[in-house]
Amino acid sequence: MSDSIQTKRRRTDPQTVLCDMCAEDRKPAKKTCMKCEISMCVQHLQAHLTTPVLLQTHLLTEPMALCGNTKCSQHGKLLEYYCLDDMTCVCVSCAIEDQHRLHNMKTFSTAHKELLEKLKAEQLILQEKTDDENVSLEKWEKSEREKLGRCSVRLIEAVTKLRDISLTSVQSSVSARMVSLKTSKSSMEAAQKEKDTFSFLQMYSQVHQDVEKAKAVDLSKGLEPGSHRDKLVEEMRQNGEKMVKQASQFWGSLLTLVDPEHHQELVPTGSDLIFEPQSLGPGMLLSTDNRKVFHNSWLGQCCATLLICSTKTASSFQRWVVSLSEESDWTIGLCDKKCAKNLKDGAVYGLCWEDKQLSSLTTKRCNTVSHVSDRSFRMDEWEETPLIKTVKEYMVSSLLITYQGENGEEPVPRPEKVEVLWNFAASTLSFFRRTGQHQREEIITMKLKESVNIQDLTPFVQLGKQNIDGTTQQQDLKCSCGKVYYWDGNRYRDHSSGYSYQSTCSCGKVIGVTEMVCKLC
Repeated sequence: MSDSIQTKRRRTDPQTVLCDMCAEDRKPAKKTCMKCEISMCVQHLQAHLTTPVLLQTHLLTEPMALCGNTKCSQHGKLLEYYCLDDMTCVCVSCAIEDQHRLHNMKTFSTAHKELLEKLKAEQLILQEKTDDENVSLEKWEKSEREKLGRCSVRLIEAVTKLRDISLTSVQSSVSARMVSLKTSKSSMEAAQKEKDTFSFLQMYSQVHQDVEKAKAVDLSKGLEPGSHRDKLVEEMRQNGEKMVKQASQFWGSLLTLVDPEHHQELVPTGSDLIFEPQSLGPGMLLSTDNRKVFHNSWLGQCCATLLICSTKTASSFQRWVVSLSEESDWTIGLCDKKCAKNLKDGAVYGLCWEDKQLSSLTTKRCNTVSHVSDRSFRMDEWEETPLIKTVKEYMVSSLLITYQGENGEEPVPRPEKVEVLWNFAASTLSFFRRTGQHQREEIITMKLKESVNIQDLTPFVQLGKQNIDGTTQQQDLKCSCGKVYYWDGNRYRDHSSGYSYQSTCSCGKVIGVTEMVCKLC
């Protein structure tokens, strides 16, 4: 095909951009000048390529149709830069003076190159995902079908076994009662056929007994009372519990398949997770398995700081579920291992329930410069040399968690059971409200600061008014009879007489009650 025919075809192609400087027989454009707002062929492009000023100040791009979108709508200037933060083209005034001045700005060519490399890298990542046989559609579908199939098979087996036990037992009982009906029927028929008066009267007594026995038969009342029925009922209860469990698992698997974000089965945490107390108030007590915390209100206010430790090493994430008493304030999350006894001295990320409000806690590290005098002895005199010392301090910020209710922003209600998920790879800490065996609601997900080493962090729970500043306030106890008791540092005493009491008021009523305030689920 000749060059003239190819050129003619390119000219008639609606996608071809033609030179704006050709007076006649317009040729296909080679480049477009963004500043001049014209497209040029090879011949007319030479001036831009050979003139140093034009080459340096005029931005050339691949041929493009100019539709009036090359200038800033706000300043009327040429769009020359690309804002990576807002992903938009801006002019020089936008880049220097307005909202983009502190953003990451690139020239068009640099931005094009960097973003193209980014797309290629992301394409490789996505390609690896689609090529990975572990996430292939076929394998995923097979895995889900097998999992749901196992759940449904176990459910059917449990239902079938329960049905068979019930029907077989009741059938045997009903068959035995049917014998009475058949016997009475036979007796009545025999009596009616008897023609001899004396013989009829002699047999009537037995016939009457058979009839009365048959009239007392109730085919709908189930099994006859006795040890056999009691044993069968117990067996049915056990199989029924298995059936309900299988049905719950099957139902939960379907919910997780459709909505995994809000429906994850509440799998109990392993026995490898235990509480390791850092500080316990006088009224606090740990269970023998170190998974429950008890509080006796008479012996002191609810006050404790406990680390959540594991005997196993987590690979990519760590998860724990804690049930918390509604009578006590609490904080749950991550803290610095070295500063567990005084949280204000280290990093803290958590969820806090205090004064009937739920808030999030995050930490920001800041450097404080302090002046220290260094005294040295020189030439029979002391000389003080000021030294500058940089001290790392942590600032904990609290943010109230709300939701959009009917009356606007409303505080989030207290969760009774909190599930915490610490994702090591993503450096995130997520908190969920457990509302059922298969249901959970996300409360908040926070990003851990890059400056914080996750090796220094550990899960913790803090109970009571011993907040971030490490202080504890004991409150007075008041009996229903009107007497008030104050805390003297060791036990409660009567305000009027000063006598101390153990767990009962002078009127005889019990004041202090021991109850579980926290446990690992």
